[in-house]
Amino acid sequence: MINGVPELEDLGDVAGKSVLVRVDFNVPLSDGVIADDFRIQAALPTLKYLVDGGAKVTACSHLGRPKGQVVPELSVAPVRQRLKELIPEVELLENLRFDPGETSNDPSTVARLIDGQDLYVNDAFGASHRSHASIVGPPASLPSAAGRLLASEVQVLLGLRQSPRRPFVAVMGGAKVSDKLGIIEALVDMVDAIIVGGGMAFTFLKAQGHSIGASLLEEDMVDTCARLLEGPTTIHLPNDVTALGPGGKLFEPEAGGEVRQMGADLPDGWMGVDIGPGTAAEFGDVLAEAGTVLWNGPMGVFEDPRFEAGTKAVAHAMAETRAYTVVGGGDSAAAAKQFGIDGDMDHVSTGGGASLELIEQGDLPGLAALRSGD
Repeated sequence: MINGVPELEDLGDVAGKSVLVRVDFNVPLSDGVIADDFRIQAALPTLKYLVDGGAKVTACSHLGRPKGQVVPELSVAPVRQRLKELIPEVELLENLRFDPGETSNDPSTVARLIDGQDLYVNDAFGASHRSHASIVGPPASLPSAAGRLLASEVQVLLGLRQSPRRPFVAVMGGAKVSDKLGIIEALVDMVDAIIVGGGMAFTFLKAQGHSIGASLLEEDMVDTCARLLEGPTTIHLPNDVTALGPGGKLFEPEAGGEVRQMGADLPDGWMGVDIGPGTAAEFGDVLAEAGTVLWNGPMGVFEDPRFEAGTKAVAHAMAETRAYTVVGGGDSAAAAKQFGIDGDMDHVSTGGGASLELIEQGDLPGLAALRSGD
C-alpha cells in the first residue's frame, strides 16, 4: 500500500477476473487524430500487468467536456484505435461523460459500470480530484486498487509535502492568482521560495505599487498578494517584462503593435505578456541553487512564438538544475514537451488540477474512495 491506498499487488491473483480500469485518456485531438498519446502510454504498465496476469480488462475514460450529451467529435473511437495498436487485449468503453450520471455520481451509472466486473483499478490520476461516478463509485462495491501511474503520482507529490530536498522552490505561472490561491497559500508553508511569472505576476506587481499598463489584473486580489509578499517566504517577481504595445493582438503578429522589453513599470496601453531576459536569468539562478523544484504554469503566452522566451528559459533552467524536478501537468507539461525538455524532468505529472490539489490538501476524492472501499 501507499499512503493507505491498495496497489495492484493487493488485488491478489487476477487470472480469470474481469477488471474495470479507470484511465485518463483525455488526449488532445486534431481533426479526429490524436495529437499526443502521452496519457495512453502512461497507462500501459497497469494495463500490461493485468493482461499478463490473465485478467479480462475493460478501460474507461472521459474525453473533453460533452456535458452529458453524445457529441460525435468527442467519441473515443480514435483513442480506442490507438489503444488496440498498443495493447489489443484491452477494451475501451465510450466516453464516460456522454452519460450525465458520470459527473453527478449517479448510483445507476456506477451500477452500469461495475456490472459483470470483479475488480476495479483507478489509474486516472488526472481525474481523481473529481467525485465522479467512475472515480468514487466502484470502490464501494468492488475490491479496488491504485494503478501504477496513480501510485507513482501519489508517491512523488506527497513526497514534496513531506520530505523535499532543500531549498524547495515553486515556480508558479498562468493567468490568475485566484485560480492558484489555494496552492500558493499551502506552498508558503512548505517551500523556501516561490517564483511567480505569467499573467498572475502583474497583480503581485500592482500590489508592490508598480504601474502595469493594460496587463492582466485581478483588482480584488491585490490585497491578498500584498499580504503574501509581506510573509516569511521569499517571492521572486519579474523585474523586467516583454510587453505588447497598443493595437497589438496575441497570436496575430500581422495586427501590428510593437513588442518591447521594459522594466517592471509599464505605460498605459502596454500589456505584459512574458517575463523579460533579465528576469529569466535571475529565475534561472534561483533554480540552479535549488534542491527541489515544482513547476506549474508558464511564464508568458508561450503558445505565441513572440512570447515564448521566458517560459523556454525557465524550462531549460529546470532541465539543467541538479534539483529534483517535478512538472505539475497542464500547460507546464505542454511547455516542457514543446521545448524538448520533458525527458529531462524527474517527474511530469499527468494531472494539472489533481497534482495541485494533492499537494495543497494531501488527499483526493479518488484516493479516499480507494482507501475506504470494499
